[in-house]
Amino acid sequence: MSNPGENAPAGASAPDFQKLREYLIATVTQDLDTADLPPEKRKQALQERLDEALARTNLSLSDSIRDRLLRDIFDEITGYGPLQPLLDDPDITEIMVNGPKKIYIEIKGRLERTNIVFDDNLHILKIIDRIVLPLGRHIDSDSPMVDARLPDGSRVNAIVPPCAVDGASLTIRKFRKEKLSIAQLIEFDTLTRGMADFLRACVLGRLNIIISGGTGSGKTTFLNVLSGFIPEEERIVTIEDAAELQLQQDHVVRLETKLASVEGHGVVSVRELVRNSLRMRPDRIVIGECRGGEALDMLQAMNTGHDGSLTTIHANSPRDALSRLETLVLMAGMDLPIKIVRQQISSAVDVIVQMSRLRDGTRKITAITEVAGMEGDVVVLTDIFKFNQSGVDVDGKILGQLKPTGIRPLFGPRLEAAGFKLGAEIFGATAADMLVARQRR
Repeated sequence: MSNPGENAPAGASAPDFQKLREYLIATVTQDLDTADLPPEKRKQALQERLDEALARTNLSLSDSIRDRLLRDIFDEITGYGPLQPLLDDPDITEIMVNGPKKIYIEIKGRLERTNIVFDDNLHILKIIDRIVLPLGRHIDSDSPMVDARLPDGSRVNAIVPPCAVDGASLTIRKFRKEKLSIAQLIEFDTLTRGMADFLRACVLGRLNIIISGGTGSGKTTFLNVLSGFIPEEERIVTIEDAAELQLQQDHVVRLETKLASVEGHGVVSVRELVRNSLRMRPDRIVIGECRGGEALDMLQAMNTGHDGSLTTIHANSPRDALSRLETLVLMAGMDLPIKIVRQQISSAVDVIVQMSRLRDGTRKITAITEVAGMEGDVVVLTDIFKFNQSGVDVDGKILGQLKPTGIRPLFGPRLEAAGFKLGAEIFGATAADMLVARQRR
């Protein structure tokens, strides 16, 4: 990964090469703007005008330098500038811009610094505007943060000065073009076949599920996979800050928050969308992430007939997920006693799926936990499946096993009533245990 200025042609310095690039971009951009061509003819016209403009310079460039220069100009005019090669690379999962000269990527679970750079801070701002303006969003010193998405569904967060001290910062969580299946996650050792069968029964049995995990642990990806178990005939309403869920069912209504206008009016929050969704006759409500007072509305929906709802939350363990949920409920502004909040949580949430990004870059479900009710003022949690780490091999790969704990969930009868009778082996029963159980019958 390089930028064209590092490969200036013989006899020309990098600054000269940069000037050539800027001259060509300015020339062809002006020509294209005056031509007012339809989008389908714009790329062909761009290629023709670039060839003409380059010929007028009378420069002798090698084929490799010429191709790199033209590709860079194409990316700058029709794509997302220096970021376009990173966006085109299927192995890169995240792009992080820390000012104009520091661009990092996540590739195969590991962070690496690239040698790609922007010209300056204004160059980054130009690319950010190219992303957010088509979505009706804006960013400037008065409104220095924005969430957005690329046309392919990739999630974008940008923050600019004065809040970003060292220059504009841009983070892009890339959207996978091929939707992961549960079979692929089993192949990647993210979970076991038994865990997959259990979670499928939980979704079809209309249990309320929270996917918990830290940043980059795979929560949204797994939410997409789990949502694939929802029956085709059900009406699903999804609610997100920036729409990125890609449900495959036909009857899906996608809702997205709206930021305030330049005048400060017209904001629509996740909480307002959750409230509105209750009037849309949903069979399922899927909230991309709970991060504010909408948690209270979500719990109330779960407790009043909207079973089978799914959401994600930022937390590092199932117990932390409950604490985080308590905090979010209190952010709704209702002066509720903590015991009442915990009762709401324990009666609404059935299962917490804990996702983790391990030190070797792999992503795993490290716990599937039942919310088993209340004992006094405490919400009882019971691990049904758990990842037990046993060590690290010579290559730094985490060693361990995903295993059932041997405990059956209390909601087992609910699953059976819905038509899902899970075998005892899923919960860790041995052949001897099952023989004893049969003899007792």
